[in-house]
Amino acid sequence: MLQKQNSQTQFRNQLLQFSTYLDALEKKSSVFSVKICYFVRYWITEFMFKMDSKLIKTVEELQELARANGEAFHCHLLDTTQINSQDWSRKLTQRVKPNTSKKRKVSLLFDHLEPEELSDHLTYLEFKAFRRISFSDYQSYIMNSCVKENPTMERSITLCNGISQWVQLMVLSRPTPQLRAEVFIKFIHVAQKLHQLQNFNTLMAVIGGLCHSSISRLKETSSYVPHEVNKVFNELTELLSSYRNYDNYRRAYNECTNFKIPILGVQLKDLISLYEAMPNYLEDKKINIHKLYSLYNHINELIQLQEMAPPLEANKDLVHLLTLSVDLYYTEDEIYELSYAREPRSHRAAPLTPSKPPVVVDWASGVAPKPDPKTISKRVQRMVDSVFKNYDHDQDGYISQEEFEKIAASFPFSFCVMDKDREGLISREEITAYFMRASSIYSKLGLGFAHNFQETTYLKPTFCDNCAGFVSLFFK
Repeated sequence: MLQKQNSQTQFRNQLLQFSTYLDALEKKSSVFSVKICYFVRYWITEFMFKMDSKLIKTVEELQELARANGEAFHCHLLDTTQINSQDWSRKLTQRVKPNTSKKRKVSLLFDHLEPEELSDHLTYLEFKAFRRISFSDYQSYIMNSCVKENPTMERSITLCNGISQWVQLMVLSRPTPQLRAEVFIKFIHVAQKLHQLQNFNTLMAVIGGLCHSSISRLKETSSYVPHEVNKVFNELTELLSSYRNYDNYRRAYNECTNFKIPILGVQLKDLISLYEAMPNYLEDKKINIHKLYSLYNHINELIQLQEMAPPLEANKDLVHLLTLSVDLYYTEDEIYELSYAREPRSHRAAPLTPSKPPVVVDWASGVAPKPDPKTISKRVQRMVDSVFKNYDHDQDGYISQEEFEKIAASFPFSFCVMDKDREGLISREEITAYFMRASSIYSKLGLGFAHNFQETTYLKPTFCDNCAGFVSLFFK
């Protein structure tokens, strides 16, 4: 492994001066020319060569120089026309696989899940997204200063923001202050486990969700949170604080060894700062190799972290549940509406004055989920399969109304779903429709519906049966 990493490091350092090699190749010996040909071929096949038009043209120029130097036999090593770009994209997906050596049943009910189970599976999802970010993705971000047309990085950001929002919604989904406090406490324990796993990116998402003003304003809820839990919460908030350029986090992160997941937003911020702080060219018009080498070292540290598998075991059914849960997307207005419905504004209450510097989670606020009907439908089907695998014991295609309501509690909101086919039972079709609605596929795709409003009293947050829009006028 070390030898492979050294080879990768050596090549990438030379790649940064690739244009210089083209001029120098004519002056080198035949043996050196052959080494370069094999070296480039190794990079093309092993390190996810990106089919960029300028890069292809450069390799073709190298191929012509090799031919001109009498190395026509080795020109085929530099041929990119026979390489299928899907081979590299396939490597991105063949990363982390759940350990299925020990198959075990896992409850899909949020209230039954232990903090360790939640932290393990959130880390699995996080690491899966983190490992898909390639060297070229980081390069693209440096050059463009955004994640536009960078789907792997965008997915990682969306996952982080989705977890943060899911935490808020799970707290707000509980009707009483005491129940909301229980969810709050549970996520603090999840955060502690994430800290132990050295998964700082998901830790940032969870603590950031609990720090969000839609949660911090809930004074009745906070009154049920024990002092010792608040102490842990404050310590983790301090750890992730942006104060002094995340000084506490950086110190803790640098002390970690083996498996760890950094805060991606901080890493990208550092890359941009480094890129802008140093010139591209020196006074004598030469490329600033020191800048390129520094950027490479920073990116390579992130790439090397992808080789360290997380010390955990994942259950596919729970992965499907969490994947669908964190993909739920609601606007800030909808979240605040629910927060004020839970605990209305009080004119007597003093304005919020946080004693800690705010935790910045939504560092890429312009990144919003792009609903894809096929993807959502596939995830819903996997979730439904997991539900019936674990709860349809007689395999008749139905689960009980009671079991369905418990499963629904694993999601932030509940819907009015009737067991139309059999009394007291919910069919596979009905639960599929429920999860499709929970994914907000209809409203996010902009499909219009004609509404026929009627006065109705709801005892819990709910959505419109037609458009899946949040019904947010009055709650009891």
